[in-house]
Amino acid sequence: MFALDQELAQWEAELSLAEGETRAKLLFRLAWHLRQRDVVKAAQYAEEAKALAFLLPAAESRVLAARWELVRAEACWLSGDLDGAGDIAERAMLEFARQHDRLGAADTHSLLAWVAFDRGDSAACENELALAIADARAAGDGMRLDIFESLAALFSVFRNAPAAIERWSKRFPHELAGRHPVVAGWISDYLGTAAFQAAEFGRAISHLIGAYEAARMSGQVRRAIILATNIGNAFTRLNAHEAALEWMQRGLELARPTGWPMCIGLTQMQAAETLRHLGQRQAAKGLLRESLHMLAPLSGSRAFVMALEYQGDLALDLGDYEGALASFRELEQRGHALAQNDFQSCARRGQAHALAGLGRMQEAQSAAMSALTLARDLSDPFSQISALRVLADIHAGNARSVLQYLREALAIAATIDGYILPGELLDSVAREYAAVGDFARAYEFSVQANAARDRTHSQEATNRAIAMQVQHQTERAQTEGEHHRQLAAAEAERAEVLARTSATLSHLSAIGQEITAQLDASAVFRALDRHVHGLLDSTHFSIFLLQPDGECLDCTFGVEMGLPLPPMRIALSDENFNTARCVRERREILIEIEDKSDTPNLIPGTLPTLTLLFAPLTIGERVLGVMTVQSMLPRAYGERERLIFRTLCAYGAIALDNAAAQAQLLEKNLELERAYKALEDVSLTDQLTGLRNRRFFLQHVESDVALSLRGYDGLAAGEEASGRDLVFYMVDLDHFKEVNDRYGHAAGDSVLVQMKDRLREVFRESDYLVRWGGEEFLVLARATDRNGAHVVAERIRQAVCSRGFLLPDGTQLARTCSIGFACYPFLPSQPRLMSWSQVVELADVGLYISKHSGRDAWTALQPTDAAQPEQLFPRLVHQLSDCVERGEARIVTSLGERTIICP
Repeated sequence: MFALDQELAQWEAELSLAEGETRAKLLFRLAWHLRQRDVVKAAQYAEEAKALAFLLPAAESRVLAARWELVRAEACWLSGDLDGAGDIAERAMLEFARQHDRLGAADTHSLLAWVAFDRGDSAACENELALAIADARAAGDGMRLDIFESLAALFSVFRNAPAAIERWSKRFPHELAGRHPVVAGWISDYLGTAAFQAAEFGRAISHLIGAYEAARMSGQVRRAIILATNIGNAFTRLNAHEAALEWMQRGLELARPTGWPMCIGLTQMQAAETLRHLGQRQAAKGLLRESLHMLAPLSGSRAFVMALEYQGDLALDLGDYEGALASFRELEQRGHALAQNDFQSCARRGQAHALAGLGRMQEAQSAAMSALTLARDLSDPFSQISALRVLADIHAGNARSVLQYLREALAIAATIDGYILPGELLDSVAREYAAVGDFARAYEFSVQANAARDRTHSQEATNRAIAMQVQHQTERAQTEGEHHRQLAAAEAERAEVLARTSATLSHLSAIGQEITAQLDASAVFRALDRHVHGLLDSTHFSIFLLQPDGECLDCTFGVEMGLPLPPMRIALSDENFNTARCVRERREILIEIEDKSDTPNLIPGTLPTLTLLFAPLTIGERVLGVMTVQSMLPRAYGERERLIFRTLCAYGAIALDNAAAQAQLLEKNLELERAYKALEDVSLTDQLTGLRNRRFFLQHVESDVALSLRGYDGLAAGEEASGRDLVFYMVDLDHFKEVNDRYGHAAGDSVLVQMKDRLREVFRESDYLVRWGGEEFLVLARATDRNGAHVVAERIRQAVCSRGFLLPDGTQLARTCSIGFACYPFLPSQPRLMSWSQVVELADVGLYISKHSGRDAWTALQPTDAAQPEQLFPRLVHQLSDCVERGEARIVTSLGERTIICP
């Protein structure tokens, strides 16, 4: 059913020596096994095989013809034409039945099962698969039996994962040694999908990678694409976004040349979900919109329903609760229609989140509890965590209830192997511990949250996300270019087949390759002119191209007796010109005149010719224009000459269309280069505030640190280090969550933008202002003096508290901020004692003290002359009170008489 690459290579080697009946059988076999690997080549082999079918026994010839019909049906299925696929497959089934071919019937039922699956018709899918299993068993084909039963097991996982595992665990144990690679790949797909549904993502990835490799080596391109995206999705669930994007990229690279809507839509959808997790929401929104458009003909499929889930989650992230509620309600309906239970918990959880955002708390509570119950029934820990987080949000304000839900979520997360806890979840836990007065635990979870964010939003993942955005913008242009190249290749290959019987057509093949290799319209004209005059008697040769308005034809190239023809335009509706008629009727026109004095429809200024041949330049259903060749000789163009001219027209059409596509592609590439440069700038900038982001900071901080150290290295004994320090300020808006919860995310965004303006009032143009995450900002004051650092900190505090923030609805909102800062080098006598990142962490300790000692304050840690360098950093972080008591460090703060709370 699926040949391995090495088997295919062997058959192709045998084909070069095969003749007669043996060659016909080999050609049919190759066409079948190339059906997804190389669609054009498969069709070419099939055409040659059909020409040799008369050498085979009649019954065998009919079976092979039906098998080729099944290939055509599969091509329709892959291109999203489910009705066409079903109709062709049913006709093939009739022939297999007449010939009592149970294997052909089994393969047809298998394809019809996939067609039903993509329609969302679970009952029909299950029925067709049962028939495929029965036919494979009757035919005694153990390989097909294993494949179809593993597929049945796979489909049953979507309906009810625990029940499926219980039913199929004995049939398909985890040990796959000794099995054929293709069978092992299908079983691995089932095992991986079952593990994924149970949130055992590490085990799922291991099985799915095995299935992916088997699909690649056996020409199952659609499965390989889907498996690559599923592997990426599993990594996304583990918050391992860099690995996720790597697999999404593999899926996109495989899907892009195919043009198959299911594959392209699925890869776009999964890439959008990963971009959402990385905070690239607008990019995710555009990609998801394209995915839903691509999957629209397959709106009953599981992939389309998954896209609805992702659309709902993205709407939640953007604060569009009405839109999210609509998406999740549609998700619940479609999931129910599919009879696939895994969507139900997601749908209820999403509805609960949206309802809470709309203030409908009682309904939200009911939906969230329902989601949690469903997730528990399905033994789905990932969905349980999501439901518990929504319940915690619903109970905001009741710290102990919230902590109960969050602790349960953490306990479940600990059971998922390889799962990286989201920074947002850990932040929530830290906030709630702070709310109940457990500041030590709050600080512990705050540190864990920062570490989690660094792991899940790595620099590499951000770079890859940007690259994927740029690559996606070129997708359509590349696909169009690939389409034209395939057309050219198909024409050239067809000419080579004809060349076995005709030296003239062999020559045409070479000519065709030359013409279609041209990517400039003028070069195409010159090549056509040269070969038309070399192969045909041609007093006159001209090319007319249809203008974009579709109303007229322009003579873009014309030569008569070696001289160029003047420019000319002909209305498409003009009844007096055969060029216009040829385009209107889309057919070849041959005119033969016996008397030179009676040349009808003569182009003014041209010689009276006796034989005139016109042929349309077409690409598929599109007409580009018309070519005409004319001779002074009577009956100059017989069947051979017309075949030559027809072939030249085909090559000319492809080459001219390619040239136009190349021009558009070059223009698009220039646009994309400009877009990429803009994206590079965007990648260094926070999209909301316009401030620099972590990526910019990490790219530049090392050079500033090196400059500071060089300044210290050059100090003479006793010389002051004025102007050589760096000061790191951590600034956090106080009670910012309340702004989002009470006034909405748009109000929160407005406050953050105004916060940027206030920071710019305080700092110099040369200082780095960075949005560090959420409501937290990092400022690097460059080439400054540590003695004035506290003055700047007080200016920040005053800039925030001295005047209100204006919300979009006109409300004036008073807010304060907390600040922590630290100077680099921390210990001037030993400039390299601490790294810049450790100094940033000390600034974060200062921020912690400010926030937990009453807020609206600034705090810094400073060393004293008594500071002992050895292990100073860990002592300051973990034993700060002892360090202060021993006189190694002092806390400088604006807290005044308030009690100072150290971590």
